[in-house]
Amino acid sequence: MISDPGTPTLDQLKVLLTVVEVGSFAGAARKLHRATSVVSYAISNLEMQLGVSLFDRKTTRKPQLTEVGRTVLAEARTIINGVNGLRSKVSGLLHGLEAEVHLVLDVMLPAERVVDALRTFRAVFPTVALHLHMEALGAVTQLVLEKKAGIGISGPLEAGRDGLERVGVGSVELVPVAAPAHPLALAGRNEPGAARNHVQLVLSDRSTLTGDRDFAVVSPRTWRLADLGAKHMLLKEGIGWGNMPLPMVQADLNSGHLIHLDLPDCKGGSYAFDAIYLTDLPPGPAGLWLIKRFGQQAEAL
Repeated sequence: MISDPGTPTLDQLKVLLTVVEVGSFAGAARKLHRATSVVSYAISNLEMQLGVSLFDRKTTRKPQLTEVGRTVLAEARTIINGVNGLRSKVSGLLHGLEAEVHLVLDVMLPAERVVDALRTFRAVFPTVALHLHMEALGAVTQLVLEKKAGIGISGPLEAGRDGLERVGVGSVELVPVAAPAHPLALAGRNEPGAARNHVQLVLSDRSTLTGDRDFAVVSPRTWRLADLGAKHMLLKEGIGWGNMPLPMVQADLNSGHLIHLDLPDCKGGSYAFDAIYLTDLPPGPAGLWLIKRFGQQAEAL
């Protein structure tokens, strides 16, 4: 009757990893500051507990993992890495580091800035889980006010909202664009009011804070879209005109797939960003780092 394997100790698994890493029992003993006999005993006990041979000791003087040993090694690495991650996370919590950060970003924020901040955040805070939301206009602020996100990078809203802290983190330029075959693009320089005669693609605001307000809307004929990517796609297909963040459409302008429109009454302009959080729920070290990073990006532009 085959008995179930026993439960190895973390120390036994650590010894196994060290033997494989340095390639010998004697080398593992030196690295662990133990006698070689102690290392051999730990491996023997591990094999006895699991009921398998981890090393092939018959065909070579240098310990070589058996097929079963390679499988056990992979699991041992997973366990040790998990324990190290647990210790690192608890250490961070003891020093005031958040276990997780809920971040909401305005869809207008350039992708390069988002990638830079989050890639570096992962490297600096490997134990902090990140929950990312992407919203437009007032929906960013609403998620923070509803405590569904601890930090937001919001577009321009009315100032002085009670209980909300704001830190300026730069802006992005908006430009009116359309496909090359669109009448506003073909016209070159348009007369004042020309944009009112054509469908304007407008990003919808899904929040109750500003859902009844329009931003940079000049045409009475509008199509409302909840997704900035969908707006970008329809603009390139010639279905209406609209304002877009310049970094998102720069390649299209360079290639001629979109045209920067000359509209006297709708020239685009600067779309400002603020990092926001609730006054009574200030962010911890990881959240403050994110705010600082977005601020540093703006200073570098």
